[in-house]
Amino acid sequence: MVFQIIKPEVRAHVGIIGGSGLYDPGIIENPVEVKIDTPYGPTSDYIIVGDISSVKVAFLPRHGRGHRIPPHSINYRANIWALKALGVKWVISVSAIGSLRWDYKPGDFVVPDQFIDMTKNRRNYTFFDGPVTVHVSMADPFCEDLREKIIGVSSKLGYTIHASGTYVCIEGPRFSTKAESRVWKDVFKADIIGMTLVPEVNLACEAQLCYATLAMVTDYDVWAERPVTAEEVSRVMASNIERARKLLYELIPHLRGEPDTSKCSCCKALEYAIV
Repeated sequence: MVFQIIKPEVRAHVGIIGGSGLYDPGIIENPVEVKIDTPYGPTSDYIIVGDISSVKVAFLPRHGRGHRIPPHSINYRANIWALKALGVKWVISVSAIGSLRWDYKPGDFVVPDQFIDMTKNRRNYTFFDGPVTVHVSMADPFCEDLREKIIGVSSKLGYTIHASGTYVCIEGPRFSTKAESRVWKDVFKADIIGMTLVPEVNLACEAQLCYATLAMVTDYDVWAERPVTAEEVSRVMASNIERARKLLYELIPHLRGEPDTSKCSCCKALEYAIV
């Protein structure tokens, strides 16, 4: 796999992938829209490149503006390839998720440290379809350096944030049955549930990007047998989005430099992975 390097005047150091509800960061100065052609087809939308506290940032709405693309149809390879081609080193993935435990409440943030993949065969999980074969280690799938920075900034802002959690990623676009939800909670011991982490995290690892997820709890999953209204979810999401924007604005200046390789192996993910 070869990444095309975009011309120097269009570069970025930090990538933000916006999830449900976050289609425009609203915090980028001097924004320009960039269309990047990739070997895998179009990205979810144009990428907005600009500045936050003098740091070059690239923002991409995962579902496209207006939430046009369902989870199973997102072109994850194109999205990650494009961010890598722009020169991005750090990737912050913002995601709306459901909770599988009472103490991870709607309105809370979670920075997961593990995941369980329950997606199916409609997704492309790797850049390496042959003749090169790659087996990247996903023992610690998220960048610990970036996770620590997110947790630290969130705590200083006074937000309720959970510093660990296992994210179970389902295929979607449907939600779980009650029986499935109880399996995720009671058998798998997962903490949160969503539909978009995989294969985004896999591909970020193969692209040797430092990747972490800022997950926003919108509701309890159906295991709780607590009916949730669309109005309630919309209200919680709107509140979370505003706080997520504030967190991102405060976080970006901490990402001016290079990742700390003593805390994270993302930058060297392919070193021992190519067969």
